[in-house]
Amino acid sequence: MDDDVREGLAAWYDGMGGAWDAWMAEIAAHRQRLAQLIAAPRSDCIVPKTSAGQGLRAILNTFEREHVPRVVALRGEFDSLDVILREYARRARIELTFVEPGTIGRFEHADIVAAIGGNVDLVVASEVVFNTGQRLDDVAGLVRAAHAAGGKLLLDVYHSLGAMPVDVVADDVDFAVGGSYKYLRGGPGAAFLYVHPRHLDGSLRTLDIGWFAKRDRFSYERPDPPVFAEGGDGFLESTPPIITCYQARAGQRLLLAIGPARIREYSLRQQRRLVELLAQHRVASTGGTPDRGAFVVVESPKAAQWCAALATRGIVTDARGQWLRLCPDVLTRDADLVTAAAAVGEIART
Repeated sequence: MDDDVREGLAAWYDGMGGAWDAWMAEIAAHRQRLAQLIAAPRSDCIVPKTSAGQGLRAILNTFEREHVPRVVALRGEFDSLDVILREYARRARIELTFVEPGTIGRFEHADIVAAIGGNVDLVVASEVVFNTGQRLDDVAGLVRAAHAAGGKLLLDVYHSLGAMPVDVVADDVDFAVGGSYKYLRGGPGAAFLYVHPRHLDGSLRTLDIGWFAKRDRFSYERPDPPVFAEGGDGFLESTPPIITCYQARAGQRLLLAIGPARIREYSLRQQRRLVELLAQHRVASTGGTPDRGAFVVVESPKAAQWCAALATRGIVTDARGQWLRLCPDVLTRDADLVTAAAAVGEIART
């Protein structure tokens, strides 16, 4: 990543304005790699963003001001989406309905479908819930329910992409948001919005655009109204953050080389091993099954304290509310799993 970022900066130092040829080529490659990773049919379906929330806002801002859209979302959406949804609702820009988790903390497919009902404009759901690690049972079924109710579905793949196969075509999702901070190994700032080709015929427009969405962006002509580029390029904003595309390159190439299916198989095996090791220390945990994401969860009201105590031992975990998340990586050795499980067990006892 360090080498790639230096390459992007060198283009500027060497060529100044002439760096745009190299930069535009890297943006195109960045979009192509992301399209491959989510099985998108073409690269212009990928609209580079700096955050998943930016992608959500772009879709919320496709609705006309005269219409207050009905939006259904899971109570388990990560803050980057949750904060935006709540603020749009507070300002009466959307009518927001939250789906609550069941008694054991799971979001049930039937409850989400019931919340969608017979009339909805947008459904927002995460393929993997960020705190508990739950993987939604039937994304394609939720898309069908949203379409039957006259709406569209936006899928957050931040906690699934790079950790398991993601196929936006097979699930027929309308929109998806994700980024490189997690399993794409590219750090913060390299996020994206996916838009299904059926919405790229010019019938769907967003307020979140800029001069890069123009058809002839470097001609500096100003027709009124503006003439936008075709396809996904019409969703681009103003001058893009070029370096994030270089920053994300190495992680994307690594994942494409290994393959999401192979990563998923290995991740599940590691998780099952960690669950077994934790059980040996009398610590109950969840993970390693097809209905879970990439991390093992230990539930405790002291999750944040345990996380801090583990950090003092050089064991990197994180806590989301009452859930302590332990995520084995392809670079994690079995000895590391043994050490981590023993440390969690000791901390839990004391």
